[in-house]
Amino acid sequence: MRNSTPLERRIDAVAHAFLRDASERGVRAGLVEFAVFVLKQAWACIFGAALLVVIVAARLWYPEDAVLARNDFLTTAAIVIQIVMVAARLETGRELWVIVLFHLTGTAMELFKTDVGSWAYAADGVLRIGGVPLFSGFMYAAVGSYMVRVYRLFDLGFTRYPRRWLTVVVAAAIYANFFTHHWWWDLRWVLLAAVGLLWFPTTMYARIWRKVIRMPQLAAFAGVALFIYLAENIGTWAGAWSYPDQADGWHPVALSKLVSWFLLMIISVVLVTLVYPPRPPAGETSSGPTDGIRTVSDAES
Repeated sequence: MRNSTPLERRIDAVAHAFLRDASERGVRAGLVEFAVFVLKQAWACIFGAALLVVIVAARLWYPEDAVLARNDFLTTAAIVIQIVMVAARLETGRELWVIVLFHLTGTAMELFKTDVGSWAYAADGVLRIGGVPLFSGFMYAAVGSYMVRVYRLFDLGFTRYPRRWLTVVVAAAIYANFFTHHWWWDLRWVLLAAVGLLWFPTTMYARIWRKVIRMPQLAAFAGVALFIYLAENIGTWAGAWSYPDQADGWHPVALSKLVSWFLLMIISVVLVTLVYPPRPPAGETSSGPTDGIRTVSDAES
Protein backbone atom coordinates (compact mmCIF):
# COMPACT_ATOMS: atom_id res chain seq x y z
CA MET A 1 0.00 0.00 0.00
CA ARG A 2 1.31 3.44 -0.93
CA ASN A 3 2.12 5.80 1.97
CA SER A 4 0.90 3.27 4.54
CA THR A 5 1.62 3.62 8.25
CA PRO A 6 3.95 1.16 10.04
CA LEU A 7 1.00 -0.68 11.62
CA GLU A 8 -0.73 -0.96 8.26
CA ARG A 9 2.40 -2.37 6.66
CA ARG A 10 2.53 -5.08 9.31
CA ILE A 11 -1.16 -5.91 8.81
CA ASP A 12 -0.62 -5.93 5.04
CA ALA A 13 2.32 -8.34 5.37
CA VAL A 14 0.25 -10.73 7.52
CA ALA A 15 -2.65 -10.55 5.06
CA HIS A 16 -0.35 -11.29 2.13
CA ALA A 17 1.09 -14.31 3.92
CA PHE A 18 -2.36 -15.59 4.89
CA LEU A 19 -3.90 -15.15 1.42
CA ARG A 20 -0.89 -16.09 -0.68
CA ASP A 21 -2.31 -19.52 -1.53
CA ALA A 22 -5.88 -18.35 -2.05
CA SER A 23 -7.51 -19.35 -5.32
CA GLU A 24 -7.28 -16.82 -8.13
CA ARG A 25 -10.51 -17.92 -9.81
CA GLY A 26 -13.98 -19.11 -8.93
CA VAL A 27 -16.38 -18.39 -6.10
CA ARG A 28 -13.75 -18.56 -3.38
CA ALA A 29 -11.62 -15.96 -5.14
CA GLY A 30 -14.62 -13.67 -5.40
CA LEU A 31 -15.42 -14.10 -1.70
CA VAL A 32 -11.83 -13.28 -0.79
CA GLU A 33 -11.94 -10.08 -2.86
CA PHE A 34 -15.25 -9.10 -1.27
CA ALA A 35 -13.96 -9.78 2.25
CA VAL A 36 -10.82 -7.73 1.65
CA PHE A 37 -12.91 -4.89 0.22
CA VAL A 38 -15.16 -4.85 3.30
CA LEU A 39 -12.22 -5.01 5.71
CA LYS A 40 -10.39 -2.19 3.95
CA GLN A 41 -13.53 -0.04 4.02
CA ALA A 42 -13.99 -0.78 7.72
CA TRP A 43 -10.37 0.15 8.39
CA ALA A 44 -10.76 3.39 6.42
CA CYS A 45 -13.88 4.23 8.50
CA ILE A 46 -12.27 3.48 11.86
CA PHE A 47 -12.29 7.09 13.11
CA GLY A 48 -15.87 7.81 12.04
CA ALA A 49 -17.13 4.41 13.16
CA ALA A 50 -15.59 4.80 16.62
CA LEU A 51 -17.12 8.27 16.98
CA LEU A 52 -20.52 7.02 15.80
CA VAL A 53 -20.40 4.13 18.29
CA VAL A 54 -19.71 6.61 21.10
CA ILE A 55 -22.60 8.84 19.98
CA VAL A 56 -25.05 5.91 19.90
CA ALA A 57 -23.77 4.55 23.24
CA ALA A 58 -24.24 7.98 24.82
CA ARG A 59 -27.79 8.10 23.46
CA LEU A 60 -28.63 4.70 24.94
CA TRP A 61 -26.74 4.59 28.22
CA TYR A 62 -25.28 7.95 29.25
CA PRO A 63 -26.85 8.98 32.60
CA GLU A 64 -29.04 12.07 32.49
CA ASP A 65 -27.74 13.19 35.90
CA ALA A 66 -24.05 12.71 35.14
CA VAL A 67 -21.70 15.41 36.38
CA LEU A 68 -20.13 15.68 32.92
CA ALA A 69 -22.64 16.89 30.33
CA ARG A 70 -23.24 14.50 27.46
CA ASN A 71 -21.89 16.93 24.86
CA ASP A 72 -18.71 17.38 26.91
CA PHE A 73 -18.40 13.60 27.18
CA LEU A 74 -18.68 13.31 23.40
CA THR A 75 -16.03 16.00 22.91
CA THR A 76 -13.69 14.28 25.38
CA ALA A 77 -14.25 10.91 23.70
CA ALA A 78 -13.56 12.42 20.25
CA ILE A 79 -10.29 13.92 21.49
CA VAL A 80 -9.25 10.58 22.97
CA ILE A 81 -10.04 8.78 19.70
CA GLN A 82 -7.95 11.30 17.76
CA ILE A 83 -5.04 10.98 20.18
CA VAL A 84 -5.15 7.19 19.88
CA MET A 85 -5.20 7.44 16.09
CA VAL A 86 -2.05 9.57 16.12
CA ALA A 87 -0.26 7.66 18.90
CA ALA A 88 -0.93 4.32 17.20
CA ARG A 89 0.30 5.79 13.91
CA LEU A 90 -2.99 5.07 12.21
CA GLU A 91 -2.66 8.44 10.51
CA THR A 92 0.38 9.98 8.90
CA GLY A 93 1.53 13.49 9.70
CA ARG A 94 0.48 14.77 6.28
CA GLU A 95 -2.97 13.27 6.68
CA LEU A 96 -3.39 14.89 10.07
CA TRP A 97 -2.98 18.32 8.52
CA VAL A 98 -5.83 17.63 6.08
CA ILE A 99 -8.02 16.31 8.90
CA VAL A 100 -7.32 19.36 11.07
CA LEU A 101 -8.05 21.70 8.15
CA PHE A 102 -11.34 19.93 7.44
CA HIS A 103 -12.12 20.08 11.17
CA LEU A 104 -11.63 23.85 11.17
CA THR A 105 -13.61 24.50 7.99
CA GLY A 106 -16.42 22.30 9.34
CA THR A 107 -16.50 24.08 12.69
CA ALA A 108 -16.66 27.48 10.99
CA MET A 109 -19.66 26.32 8.97
CA GLU A 110 -21.28 24.86 12.10
CA LEU A 111 -21.04 28.21 13.86
CA PHE A 112 -22.80 29.94 10.99
CA LYS A 113 -25.41 27.25 10.34
CA THR A 114 -26.50 26.91 13.96
CA ASP A 115 -26.71 30.70 14.23
CA VAL A 116 -29.14 30.87 11.28
CA GLY A 117 -31.15 27.90 12.57
CA SER A 118 -30.27 25.28 9.96
CA TRP A 119 -29.83 22.73 12.76
CA ALA A 120 -29.29 22.74 16.50
CA TYR A 121 -27.45 20.95 19.30
CA ALA A 122 -28.47 20.35 22.89
CA ALA A 123 -27.53 23.31 25.06
CA ASP A 124 -25.67 21.35 27.74
CA GLY A 125 -21.94 21.40 28.38
CA VAL A 126 -19.17 23.97 28.51
CA LEU A 127 -16.88 22.61 25.77
CA ARG A 128 -18.55 24.62 23.06
CA ILE A 129 -18.27 27.77 20.96
CA GLY A 130 -21.60 29.56 21.01
CA GLY A 131 -24.24 26.96 20.19
CA VAL A 132 -21.74 24.48 18.76
CA PRO A 133 -20.27 21.72 20.94
CA LEU A 134 -16.67 21.03 20.02
CA PHE A 135 -17.30 17.40 19.11
CA SER A 136 -19.09 18.59 15.96
CA GLY A 137 -15.79 19.45 14.29
CA PHE A 138 -14.64 15.88 14.79
CA MET A 139 -17.56 14.64 12.69
CA TYR A 140 -16.17 16.59 9.76
CA ALA A 141 -12.69 15.33 10.65
CA ALA A 142 -14.09 11.78 10.41
CA VAL A 143 -15.06 12.42 6.79
CA GLY A 144 -11.59 13.78 6.05
CA SER A 145 -10.00 10.80 7.82
CA TYR A 146 -11.97 8.37 5.68
CA MET A 147 -11.06 10.12 2.46
CA VAL A 148 -7.30 10.17 3.09
CA ARG A 149 -7.23 6.58 4.36
CA VAL A 150 -9.28 5.11 1.52
CA TYR A 151 -6.94 6.80 -0.96
CA ARG A 152 -3.93 4.80 0.17
CA LEU A 153 -5.65 1.61 1.36
CA PHE A 154 -7.00 1.05 -2.15
CA ASP A 155 -4.01 2.57 -3.99
CA LEU A 156 -6.44 4.80 -5.86
CA GLY A 157 -5.52 5.82 -9.38
CA PHE A 158 -7.34 8.07 -11.82
CA THR A 159 -7.53 8.66 -15.53
CA ARG A 160 -8.58 12.01 -17.03
CA TYR A 161 -8.61 13.69 -13.63
CA PRO A 162 -9.49 17.41 -13.93
CA ARG A 163 -6.88 20.09 -13.38
CA ARG A 164 -6.46 20.60 -9.66
CA TRP A 165 -6.72 24.37 -9.81
CA LEU A 166 -10.18 24.01 -11.33
CA THR A 167 -11.24 21.60 -8.59
CA VAL A 168 -9.97 24.06 -5.96
CA VAL A 169 -12.06 26.84 -7.50
CA VAL A 170 -15.19 24.66 -7.50
CA ALA A 171 -14.57 23.47 -3.92
CA ALA A 172 -14.13 27.07 -2.74
CA ALA A 173 -17.37 28.06 -4.49
CA ILE A 174 -19.19 25.13 -2.86
CA TYR A 175 -17.96 26.16 0.59
CA ALA A 176 -18.93 29.78 0.00
CA ASN A 177 -22.41 28.77 -1.17
CA PHE A 178 -23.10 27.01 2.13
CA PHE A 179 -22.98 30.51 3.63
CA THR A 180 -24.16 32.84 0.89
CA HIS A 181 -27.32 30.98 -0.12
CA HIS A 182 -28.99 32.30 3.04
CA TRP A 183 -29.09 35.83 1.61
CA TRP A 184 -28.30 35.34 -2.10
CA TRP A 185 -29.12 32.85 -4.82
CA ASP A 186 -28.62 29.23 -3.93
CA LEU A 187 -26.16 27.98 -6.55
CA ARG A 188 -26.06 24.35 -5.44
CA TRP A 189 -27.53 23.07 -8.70
CA VAL A 190 -25.07 25.14 -10.73
CA LEU A 191 -22.25 23.80 -8.57
CA LEU A 192 -23.58 20.26 -8.91
CA ALA A 193 -23.48 20.70 -12.69
CA ALA A 194 -19.93 22.05 -12.45
CA VAL A 195 -18.88 18.97 -10.47
CA GLY A 196 -20.52 16.75 -13.09
CA LEU A 197 -18.74 18.50 -15.96
CA LEU A 198 -15.35 18.39 -14.24
CA TRP A 199 -15.36 14.78 -13.07
CA PHE A 200 -17.59 13.11 -15.68
CA PRO A 201 -14.60 11.97 -17.80
CA THR A 202 -12.71 10.67 -14.74
CA THR A 203 -12.42 6.96 -13.99
CA MET A 204 -11.22 5.75 -10.61
CA TYR A 205 -9.19 2.54 -10.17
CA ALA A 206 -9.08 0.80 -6.79
CA ARG A 207 -6.89 -2.17 -5.93
CA ILE A 208 -8.62 -4.72 -3.72
CA TRP A 209 -6.51 -7.88 -3.40
CA ARG A 210 -5.62 -9.40 -6.74
CA LYS A 211 -8.23 -7.44 -8.61
CA VAL A 212 -8.36 -3.81 -9.60
CA ILE A 213 -11.84 -2.44 -10.00
CA ARG A 214 -12.72 0.69 -11.88
CA MET A 215 -15.75 2.93 -11.81
CA PRO A 216 -16.80 6.42 -12.85
CA GLN A 217 -15.50 8.92 -10.32
CA LEU A 218 -18.95 10.48 -9.97
CA ALA A 219 -20.39 7.09 -8.95
CA ALA A 220 -17.75 6.81 -6.24
CA PHE A 221 -18.64 10.31 -5.01
CA ALA A 222 -22.33 9.39 -4.88
CA GLY A 223 -21.59 6.21 -2.93
CA VAL A 224 -19.62 8.09 -0.28
CA ALA A 225 -22.34 10.76 0.00
CA LEU A 226 -24.97 8.05 0.54
CA PHE A 227 -22.83 6.45 3.24
CA ILE A 228 -22.47 9.80 5.05
CA TYR A 229 -26.22 10.40 4.73
CA LEU A 230 -26.92 7.07 6.44
CA ALA A 231 -24.47 7.96 9.22
CA GLU A 232 -26.23 11.32 9.59
CA ASN A 233 -29.53 9.55 10.16
CA ILE A 234 -27.93 7.54 12.95
CA GLY A 235 -26.42 10.70 14.43
CA THR A 236 -29.71 12.60 14.48
CA TRP A 237 -31.56 9.57 15.87
CA ALA A 238 -28.97 9.46 18.66
CA GLY A 239 -29.69 13.10 19.44
CA ALA A 240 -26.22 14.42 18.58
CA TRP A 241 -27.99 17.23 16.69
CA SER A 242 -31.37 17.78 15.06
CA TYR A 243 -32.97 19.66 12.19
CA PRO A 244 -35.92 22.01 12.69
CA ASP A 245 -38.38 19.53 11.16
CA GLN A 246 -37.28 16.94 13.72
CA ALA A 247 -38.28 19.11 16.69
CA ASP A 248 -41.50 17.14 17.29
CA GLY A 249 -39.86 13.74 16.96
CA TRP A 250 -37.19 11.98 14.99
CA HIS A 251 -37.74 10.93 11.40
CA PRO A 252 -35.28 10.23 8.59
CA VAL A 253 -33.30 13.21 7.35
CA ALA A 254 -34.69 14.73 4.15
CA LEU A 255 -33.26 13.18 1.00
CA SER A 256 -32.32 16.67 -0.19
CA LYS A 257 -29.44 16.48 2.29
CA LEU A 258 -27.83 13.97 -0.06
CA VAL A 259 -27.00 16.85 -2.40
CA SER A 260 -25.51 18.84 0.47
CA TRP A 261 -23.33 15.92 1.55
CA PHE A 262 -22.31 15.24 -2.03
CA LEU A 263 -21.10 18.82 -2.41
CA LEU A 264 -19.46 18.92 1.02
CA MET A 265 -17.67 15.70 0.24
CA ILE A 266 -16.16 17.37 -2.87
CA ILE A 267 -14.44 19.79 -0.51
CA SER A 268 -12.83 16.91 1.38
CA VAL A 269 -11.77 15.26 -1.89
CA VAL A 270 -10.03 18.44 -3.03
CA LEU A 271 -8.29 18.83 0.33
CA VAL A 272 -7.00 15.28 0.09
CA THR A 273 -5.55 15.95 -3.38
CA LEU A 274 -3.42 18.68 -1.82
CA VAL A 275 -1.67 15.93 0.16
CA TYR A 276 -1.96 13.05 -2.31
CA PRO A 277 -1.97 14.46 -5.86
CA PRO A 278 -4.14 12.27 -8.14
CA ARG A 279 -2.00 9.68 -9.93
CA PRO A 280 -2.70 7.50 -12.93
CA PRO A 281 -3.34 3.85 -12.03
CA ALA A 282 -0.45 1.41 -12.09
CA GLY A 283 0.16 0.35 -15.68
CA GLU A 284 -0.94 3.69 -17.12
CA THR A 285 0.68 7.03 -17.68
CA SER A 286 -0.85 10.46 -17.49
CA SER A 287 -1.26 10.38 -21.25
CA GLY A 288 -3.21 7.13 -21.33
CA PRO A 289 -3.06 3.36 -20.96
CA THR A 290 0.07 1.34 -21.60
CA ASP A 291 0.03 -2.41 -21.10
CA GLY A 292 -2.93 -2.67 -18.79
CA ILE A 293 -3.59 -2.43 -15.08
CA ARG A 294 -1.19 -3.99 -12.64
CA THR A 295 -2.75 -6.34 -10.07
CA VAL A 296 -1.70 -7.06 -6.52
CA SER A 297 0.39 -9.99 -7.61
CA ASP A 298 2.55 -7.54 -9.65
CA ALA A 299 2.46 -4.67 -7.23
CA GLU A 300 4.53 -3.79 -4.27
CA SER A 301 3.15 -4.71 -0.88
